[in-house]
Amino acid sequence: MLFNPASSRTTGATAVRDGGAPPPVEPPPRGVIPPDPVSADSLFGVPRQQTNPSRWSGENWGAFAAALRADGVELREDRATKSAFVTDAGGLSLGAPHGVVIARSAAKVAAVLRAAQRFRVPVTTRGGGLTTEGETVAFGGLALDMTGMSRVKRVDREAMTARVEAGIFWHSLAEVLRRQGLDYISAPLNFTSSVGGTLAVGGIDVNACKWGCSADQCVAMEVVTPTGDVVECSESRNPQLFERVLLGYGQFGVVTEATLRIRPYTPCRMHYLFYDDLRACIGDLQEVVNSDATDYSGILTMKDRANNLLFAFDSDDRERAFFDKVRPRLRGLTETQFALRTAAFYALRPWQLPEALWLYRRKKLLLPEFERPEHLRDGKLLDRTVVFSRAVWRHWGNRTMVIPDLSTNAAKFADAVLEGNRVMRKYFKAYTLYCVAIRLFGKRDRYELSCMPPDAEGWGYGCEFEPMFKAGEFSRDYLQSFKNAIYDVGLRYGGSYYRFGGAMKGYIRRMFGDELVDRHLAMKRAADPAMILNPDVVF
Repeated sequence: MLFNPASSRTTGATAVRDGGAPPPVEPPPRGVIPPDPVSADSLFGVPRQQTNPSRWSGENWGAFAAALRADGVELREDRATKSAFVTDAGGLSLGAPHGVVIARSAAKVAAVLRAAQRFRVPVTTRGGGLTTEGETVAFGGLALDMTGMSRVKRVDREAMTARVEAGIFWHSLAEVLRRQGLDYISAPLNFTSSVGGTLAVGGIDVNACKWGCSADQCVAMEVVTPTGDVVECSESRNPQLFERVLLGYGQFGVVTEATLRIRPYTPCRMHYLFYDDLRACIGDLQEVVNSDATDYSGILTMKDRANNLLFAFDSDDRERAFFDKVRPRLRGLTETQFALRTAAFYALRPWQLPEALWLYRRKKLLLPEFERPEHLRDGKLLDRTVVFSRAVWRHWGNRTMVIPDLSTNAAKFADAVLEGNRVMRKYFKAYTLYCVAIRLFGKRDRYELSCMPPDAEGWGYGCEFEPMFKAGEFSRDYLQSFKNAIYDVGLRYGGSYYRFGGAMKGYIRRMFGDELVDRHLAMKRAADPAMILNPDVVF
């Protein structure tokens, strides 16, 4: 088994009602091998497209629903409620649950999962629903909405930690912390992500180069296992479960509470350098990261002709030291220098003037978003995440969001991004790339089957490929073909992916290898005998 919960169950939280313990899930008949949900040939013979998973047939739903209601769990089966869960932020995966439960406590979540095991009903968890590959879409079965658990339980200024319920959005946590002069350490740029969902996939900020992903800021969790045990875990208490739930894509348990490291709140000062050479920009990003002299860094492009290297500092001393020692080694241009060079480039290529005009309009629209006066004081950015989150959803957001990504080690990153950029130019006229570095803390078990590059040392590097288009402008198959082409780049460079989801199951074995996948699949089957928890994500 993955862990032994016998000594760590929450008293009373997993008690079974008067009917006694539910019958154990029947194993497959002797000699029958369960189907492999991530078989290596799942895309062979299929035109490079991916359809939604088959909708669960609904077997035993009535008995399951009755068991939930008998346990005091509020189950909603009306069409209006279910319609709120038919897709995610990607807008391409469509499905409908048979019913919805809004999580209110770990005990109720445990009751749901015990009944789901008994009646073999798939359960799909959902926080902010910001997935783009259908990970939070229930293709039948139960949608478990975690946003009903969204409180800050306590803030410990001495230990510099905060205990929160997992359904809370990062903006709500930030609001509580900043009233006390405190801040989270690392969180996604989109503030409507939930804490629990973020811990399950990583969570990357522009300060990930210094602090790592959000999952690495978690010191303890309350987790409901797929069989309905409520378990407190950390690096010293039930460490195996702790490592598998972090970056585990919801396969080994439902996070209901988390204790996160926090820090004093500090505004930051942002700086930008401009490049017309994407490889040079990536090289300078790695120079900045290796210097360990900044608190934030990343690349944001407007196609591959206008690349912006951003870096920022929490302290004036680090800022001065960077400009004394590191800035002279960088090849980036000031905005004025870049404008003059770009104008000369397009003056010699008048047939490319439409692209030049698009870049100019994009600059006039986008760059002021990062310097809005209400978010600046004495030249410092008061809230980087609000600014970036606003910009992301205003200038890249859409009812259809397609953001394939790949991550590699430092040596392979520039080549992988440039090859991915050629894919972007083939499929779309307008796009952007977003590149970051993610600090790694040794060879932790949590990194094994995740977005962290398997061969990276010190830092992994990731790039999101973000086409810009209007909803309905391209067919679903066209967009999936584009994503497949990006995933193929990742395969060639031996990297990994931030987003899994059903659309990627055909890549998982080819990316991670049979040995690693088989080991994780065996752990999943041991922890989740009926394979009911988030079945359309990885396993």
